[in-house]
Amino acid sequence: MNQDQVKEKLLAIEDAAMEFTLIFSGKQSKKVNGLYKPDTREIILHNRNFTDDNLLLYTAIHEYAHHLHACAQGGKLPSRAHTAEFWAIFHGLLEKAEAKKIYKDVFASSPELTELTELIRQKFLLGNGNLVKEMGMHLLRAHELCYAVGARFEDYVDRVLRIPRAAATMAIRMHQYDLNPQVGADNMRFLAGIKNDDTRMAAENALVKGKSPDLVKAAVRSKPTEEDPQQRLEKEKQRLERTIASLNKRLEEVSRELDELN
Repeated sequence: MNQDQVKEKLLAIEDAAMEFTLIFSGKQSKKVNGLYKPDTREIILHNRNFTDDNLLLYTAIHEYAHHLHACAQGGKLPSRAHTAEFWAIFHGLLEKAEAKKIYKDVFASSPELTELTELIRQKFLLGNGNLVKEMGMHLLRAHELCYAVGARFEDYVDRVLRIPRAAATMAIRMHQYDLNPQVGADNMRFLAGIKNDDTRMAAENALVKGKSPDLVKAAVRSKPTEEDPQQRLEKEKQRLERTIASLNKRLEEVSRELDELN
């Protein structure tokens, strides 16, 4: 591909509000594969670093994300270029490029990597998510027992468990909100910090569907649009069903404990 073809592909992924120039340096660099100059709106690619067009496109999309970020900032970039906003733009561009068959998903090209990814998701992300959520259930029970003996739960967390109060609070919320452990403990902490039920459920669904955390966080920060009444009722129905299932599970646990005491 030449530089004109690369620019054409970038514009096919997403149009830019401001004109930019894409230049092949004709050089090889050991430091960087490319760079973006916001003052002149130039994307420079060290094309001799690449032996594969897909890898070249990856770098081009990365630098184009800087340009789109600058466009959104009125032509200027923040002092720290790789912000959460940048990563959200970049990941969004990669998704669009993959959907339009402009850029190939390299992660799906290795069966061994695919198998390892599934192992990590099931054994660690799902496993850790389940453990932290279960800990939240037990912490909630500890809160009830502390109240019964006239002790402060915060003191129990500080001096007996010796864990940060914020971590205990988040674990309890993960249990109370019945978060999906499939997204992993770190993303569950992010979700537990979202107070609005609809926003939290939308963010959780996006993570389950494979959206990157930066994309999801950017969507949460953006101004919400007016929701269709049917969608709102369907979400409320889903939320109520999950709450009922959680309460039924707790009811079974309490009933079992009572049977053991009798």
